[in-house]
Amino acid sequence: MYINNQAKKQHSYDAIVVGSGISGGWAAMELCKKGLKTLLLERGRDVKHIDNYPTATMNPWDFKNGLNNTLEDRLADPIQSNGYSPADKHFYVSDLEHPYIQEQPFHWFRGYQIGGRSLTWGRQCYRLSDLDFEANAREGVGVDWPIRYKDLSTWYDYVESFVGVSGRKENLKHLPDGEFLTPMELNCIEQHLGDSIKRNDETRLLTIARIANLTRGWQNRGPCLNRNLCSRGCPYGGYFSSNSSTIPTAVATGNLTLRPFSIVTEILLNQDTGKAKGVRIIDSETNEVIDFSSRIIFVNASTIATAGILLNSKSDLFPDGFGNNSGEVGHNLMDHHSSAGAQGIHHEFNDRYYKGRRPCGFLIPRYRNLSADEDHGFIRGYNIQGRGERMEWADMSRKTQGFGRDFKNQITVPGPWSVWMGGWGECLPYHENKVTLDLVKKDKWGIPQLRIDFSFKDNEEKMMNDIRETSGEMLDQAGFKEVQTFIYDKPGGSTVHEMGTARMGLDPKTSVLNKYNQIHDVKNVFITDGSCMTSSGCQSPSLTYMALTARACAYAYLELKRGNL
Repeated sequence: MYINNQAKKQHSYDAIVVGSGISGGWAAMELCKKGLKTLLLERGRDVKHIDNYPTATMNPWDFKNGLNNTLEDRLADPIQSNGYSPADKHFYVSDLEHPYIQEQPFHWFRGYQIGGRSLTWGRQCYRLSDLDFEANAREGVGVDWPIRYKDLSTWYDYVESFVGVSGRKENLKHLPDGEFLTPMELNCIEQHLGDSIKRNDETRLLTIARIANLTRGWQNRGPCLNRNLCSRGCPYGGYFSSNSSTIPTAVATGNLTLRPFSIVTEILLNQDTGKAKGVRIIDSETNEVIDFSSRIIFVNASTIATAGILLNSKSDLFPDGFGNNSGEVGHNLMDHHSSAGAQGIHHEFNDRYYKGRRPCGFLIPRYRNLSADEDHGFIRGYNIQGRGERMEWADMSRKTQGFGRDFKNQITVPGPWSVWMGGWGECLPYHENKVTLDLVKKDKWGIPQLRIDFSFKDNEEKMMNDIRETSGEMLDQAGFKEVQTFIYDKPGGSTVHEMGTARMGLDPKTSVLNKYNQIHDVKNVFITDGSCMTSSGCQSPSLTYMALTARACAYAYLELKRGNL
């Protein structure tokens, strides 16, 4: 059992962590390992590793409608149903029960349960580099990061060594290598594409994805069995999640109290000391309002929800929201765009196939704007993610005419090789992309609904056009046929990499957090989820959240010992 049944009796702790996802799980583990009595608050239900993965071993035909969402699903969950299937629907919220307001289309995918979205994340793990940390200052965009790669490199090492990241070292300055397990293998069509890319442009390469799926047993977990059913929860611990990794480690210390069904409504301020004294929650099952106190608080509710908590925490000292003297809380919302790319088929290698269902694709690291003398009509860059595979029966059925035995025989023979590839591109930190509280509409617990105003702009649109063009060129050069380029025009939020609503910075007048993820004006509150990001890079960000969290926890513990908090 994770849950400490004494939680209802105990109200004071050394530390409180809000949110049990990727970063919250890390905060709880690190603080517990340092001996701090820690309360981990999660607004959703409990999900125990292995026990609560009900679909993990089900076959497609075990589901009433296969793996297809119904019209009822799409009507009830117009946002979440874009992300879930019947296999993992239970790890997504109900749009009807958890509404928010879209000024412009924005897909806010959420998972309210122990483990949060660490159960359904894409597991891609890439480091930022100084190309990313210096970009804002170099180009006069937003504010400068208060840290550089050297400040985080050893923490990346630390996190990777616990998570277990499989990948291949490529010796790229702008995509630093890490502490990797044995990489997964490219298949023959991916290797062919990679060879072609290298022949045609020495600045580009194709490598296997760096991913938190275990290629061997690690930390009493795994290995990955190449089922590619990760979003259902893995009973083998083949991939990293809070449920399989950080929370059990925290529980083992004896210092963790885990309380689900606990909706944090505000951070409580001691007006005399100017420090936070605790948090207020609503028990979502009983509607009881409860206050918990602690010496330090880590807010890891996820970017948009964290902004909501801060904005809803008003006092005489902070009339515009907790720690919001800068006025930046809720602003500078970012999400990677992933709409543009290309696909094609290849008619060679028909005597080859592959074994298993590898849970990752390939990566073409960033190759645009690596030097100051480049000019492609936009700043920053993107990486390409993709996958090569033989066309399967579902693909073949759309291209094949007929019925009966002959039709079945045609579509059950593996089709030609195909590659799909798309760009994951950086979004700049625009002040007008923001999260605010609606002053009229409230949820069923009486908490103001969140209003999201977000759009991609000219720089992102020019980048998407470049992604589409270069992706098509790479497939053409590698001999692919029927090459189709695309821009899907997906709304913000679709990549599920929300960042930036409580950014780090050097100046308290223009940022919310300092270089140790402390709120500038309230030193005993730390924020280490995506909201702390000063810029987005183009790399999947979760590894950076984890490294920042481990670093901030170490600092917070030292400051507690020194009596500074």
